[in-house]
Amino acid sequence: MIQIKNIHKSFGSLKVLKGVNLKVNKSEIISIVGSSGAGKTTLLQIVGTLLKSDEGEVIFNDINIKDLNDAQLSEFRNREIGFVFQFHHLLPEFTALENVCIPALIGKKPKKETEKKALELLELLSIGERQAHKPNELSGGEKQRVAIARALINEPSVVLADEPSGNLDSKNSEELYKIFFELRERIKQTFVIVTHNDFYAKTADKMFTIKDGVII
Repeated sequence: MIQIKNIHKSFGSLKVLKGVNLKVNKSEIISIVGSSGAGKTTLLQIVGTLLKSDEGEVIFNDINIKDLNDAQLSEFRNREIGFVFQFHHLLPEFTALENVCIPALIGKKPKKETEKKALELLELLSIGERQAHKPNELSGGEKQRVAIARALINEPSVVLADEPSGNLDSKNSEELYKIFFELRERIKQTFVIVTHNDFYAKTADKMFTIKDGVII
């Protein structure tokens, strides 16, 4: 589903990625590990179209993202890619339900239909009863469940997760990874997960390590 071909990226004189190649199949859970500064997040941002590579290609379902202009790229990102970050990035002034709805409303989906689907996702993630609560009223694990629901609202081809359990205790981390596998079973969701946690990384279908700017 996703082909990552010969990706290079430098920041000034610092070469971070030196020819990364990777393939991701539909419904796979992929983990990417490596030391701090190895380029894991940089690669995820390039795959997520948030950052442009210096060389190489990222191809989603036969669409080369280099062929898209800025407007097309924004639309593609909103439609095809879901994001889950370490610090959830929920908007504090909105409820859990409203936070989940935001990507769909940006994509001009009907409000009533969007709210119905958002509630269904919150229920699927066992947090439906917290729909009216704002982020400061939710636990860390609950915030990440809301962030996952938000990532899923547009039925993306892939969810990119950057250290999703990095801010959670061991119990919530375990529950988070169980959610990823349940979503793969229920809705055939594809995940690419960057993590420092080798234990959870090894539970993925495939684990890749970035070292010295390449996949080993």
